[in-house]
Amino acid sequence: MKYFSLIWASLFRKKARTILTLLSIVVAFMLFGLLQAVNQAFNGGADAADADRMITNSKYSIIDMLPISYQAQIAAVPGVKAVAFASWFGGSYQDKPARFGVFPVVPDEYLGIAPELQVSKETHAAWNATRTGAVVGESLAKQMNWKVGDKVPLVADIWPQKDGSLTWTFDIVGTFHNTKDQANGDSALLFRYDYFDEARQYGKGSIGWFLVKVDDRLRAESVGKAIDAQFGNSAHATKTQTEQAFAQGFAKQFGDIALIVSAILGSVFFTILVLTGNTMSQALRERIPELGILKTLGFSNRAVWWLVLLESLLLAMLGAALGLLLATAAIGAMKDALSGFGITRIGWSVIAEGLVFAFLLGVLVGLAPALKAMRLKIVDALNA
Repeated sequence: MKYFSLIWASLFRKKARTILTLLSIVVAFMLFGLLQAVNQAFNGGADAADADRMITNSKYSIIDMLPISYQAQIAAVPGVKAVAFASWFGGSYQDKPARFGVFPVVPDEYLGIAPELQVSKETHAAWNATRTGAVVGESLAKQMNWKVGDKVPLVADIWPQKDGSLTWTFDIVGTFHNTKDQANGDSALLFRYDYFDEARQYGKGSIGWFLVKVDDRLRAESVGKAIDAQFGNSAHATKTQTEQAFAQGFAKQFGDIALIVSAILGSVFFTILVLTGNTMSQALRERIPELGILKTLGFSNRAVWWLVLLESLLLAMLGAALGLLLATAAIGAMKDALSGFGITRIGWSVIAEGLVFAFLLGVLVGLAPALKAMRLKIVDALNA
């Protein structure tokens, strides 16, 4: 840019004031990046959900188990294409709560209803041939430095074995790749339900929830009602909803994350808007004689207008870029600790959104001072 050096010099005319304002903007956009990454992670499951896949769980609580015999009855409902199931296992690894999902499943059924989980033929065969076998997400295997043939001991929270032991040992037979939801879906360990059901001390013949594939997504609601009607008067009433609705409901157990994030960021950006606006207005008042000299030297009103507005934009965009860069670095540094929550990176959409906000901030803050500078008369400016 032709006048970049002039804009830069004007911006840092009062270094201490500009640096403090810049740091405030940096902190604001670092918070924006971090909070939006959290919001994105909590909504990621819903975004990646299949519209033609439903979840059937207990009507009263997700922790209530359902009889496995329901599988055949659900499969007989018109409109149901396939049924699989899973349960929550939980547990600890190396004396720390596992930061990844652990689920017992029937390999063929589960992979058939969740085609986004891709495994090689060799891995699939080895899983079916190994009773204690488990497959793990590629990102989880990399994070934990697990490889095929490793034995992984997990200490269960609620599932003791017949002998009272809480330690379950699984043999890693391969990895899977989640093509739809790498952030959350790759942070999981899947093992065989038959091994789990035979070895556990209680709860035999029960599962956590069913995954139901419908043949027509437009009939999903009616199919869900038909499933629930079958068990409405039983001891284990069910609630069937789309996978997306289930994921959203699960996230809302932690609160309305989107609303919380919006409220925090709204407060932060309002404060930054006032602070930056005050800085630019004060800087303009101090430079009125200089602007008069520029006009005397031949700078047009429009040129002066652009100089002041671009100064504001430079301050906002520079602060935003640094803040988002720091947020990205922070997420990267804490990736291992946050991956269990699905927070592995800041998406490009968040960065783009942040830069758009920065642009709007720069325009809002710089517009009034720029108009005032444009309307200055040379005589008034030189006498100020």
